[in-house]
Amino acid sequence: MTTELIQGGLKMENIFNDETFKKEVIEGKGKVLVDFYADWCNPCKMLAPTIQKVADKYTGKITVGKVNIDLSPNLAATYKVMSIPTLILFDNGEKVETIIGLVDQSEVEAMIVKHM
Repeated sequence: MTTELIQGGLKMENIFNDETFKKEVIEGKGKVLVDFYADWCNPCKMLAPTIQKVADKYTGKITVGKVNIDLSPNLAATYKVMSIPTLILFDNGEKVETIIGLVDQSEVEAMIVKHM
């Protein structure tokens, strides 16, 4: 896994790609929130601070990471990501919920809390 990404001035620790996604998300234990994004996507850039806040707030409870759909188009196709940003919550490797579009922090947290 790439150790960090600077997007919109924010540092995101978990960057998943075709090689790391299976190990870190599908075979991983616990909950993983994955943000499917692209560098050219303005709503994705606007969502980045929210994702960082969620990652900080839920440190130790869930893993939060990102997938750049331009660099990992197979992952986007596998999870039928047709619009970005798309957030997918996984629990022990199983997809449990999806949010599409620019949302506020309370909506992201409500999805997480519902599955805790």
